[in-house]
Amino acid sequence: MPRPILATVHTEALRHNLGQVRRQALDARVWAVVKANAYGHGIERVYEGLRGADGFALIDLAEAERVRALGWRGPVLLLEGVFDARDLELCSRLDLWHTVHCDEQIDMLAAHKTLKPQRVFLKMNSGMNRLGFTPERFGSAWTRLNALTQVDEISLMTHFSDADGARGIAHQLEVFERATRDIPGERSIANSAATLRHADATRGDWVRPGIVLYGSAPDFPVHDAAHWQLQPTMTLSTQLIGVQTLKAGDTIGYGSNFTAEGPLTIGVAAVGYADGYPRHCTTGTPVLVNGVRTRMVGRVSMDMITVDLTNIPDAKFGTEVTLWGRSPKTGVLLSIDEVAQAAGTVGYELMCAVAPRVPFAAQGPADDR
Repeated sequence: MPRPILATVHTEALRHNLGQVRRQALDARVWAVVKANAYGHGIERVYEGLRGADGFALIDLAEAERVRALGWRGPVLLLEGVFDARDLELCSRLDLWHTVHCDEQIDMLAAHKTLKPQRVFLKMNSGMNRLGFTPERFGSAWTRLNALTQVDEISLMTHFSDADGARGIAHQLEVFERATRDIPGERSIANSAATLRHADATRGDWVRPGIVLYGSAPDFPVHDAAHWQLQPTMTLSTQLIGVQTLKAGDTIGYGSNFTAEGPLTIGVAAVGYADGYPRHCTTGTPVLVNGVRTRMVGRVSMDMITVDLTNIPDAKFGTEVTLWGRSPKTGVLLSIDEVAQAAGTVGYELMCAVAPRVPFAAQGPADDR
């Protein structure tokens, strides 16, 4: 039989989380952000759960082609715009909307030969200091775009750096509103954290939820997913492939960095950093064995981890292990955000880092807990 590791995508959880966004966003339209292959879930696997959105937002043209191939005929937005003038041909053919954040992209549009004007989202750098026109240059960039026959409607957008933290959004929101006060066009300014935490101030015409759709809290650990009534959309599970009994003084794994203080039973689970499980996870990282919460001990290996079976005496070869998500057998939840915190990272990275060798399955309504 194949190695027992499996990543499961929960379709109903995606629908639920999208519904939570809609409740927060009220009358704003919703971009379902599916960049990075839908945050590691797979665009094709999340499509049914997210097709209730008003549009799909992503990064590259190959992903846009995949969304269109699934039958989506609504808006598709390239969040970073085009990277080469030739990309505009595909934008025309696939009817893609795209972000404009620099003079070079305006130059490409000015030279583009098309019979159908394109919808663009003009991006302001309101303080994130990555992409976008400065507030001082935003108006002139809009004027340039508005004069082009290649351009249809122009929407306005920006991105918040601290919507998930104490600094908040007021400083950027003030900059954006002041610079766009006399410029027409729909607004898109709220990411996941802004949609949940600052909805009254940031709703706009479009919201751009990403991580919240996949059941991870954008402001963990201040709030967890349960606080925002989110459901996990990915479960990473495996099985025990061995059990060892240790005595006091025995060590575990590479580096011998865990020493048993007394008699200890450990299980060996078929998952490691080559599967995308973070190597930086240390002793104490939470794990579920047969739905019972326990801890990882020792160092993460390429293909294995070891877990404490002290409170799980019935665990044996073949017993279910859940690394994050819902236990397939018991439905007990282990938040991906907790595991990410133990690894010194965020849930986003864990989702995106699941390795190609891990098989995926999509779980539909009939099977969801």
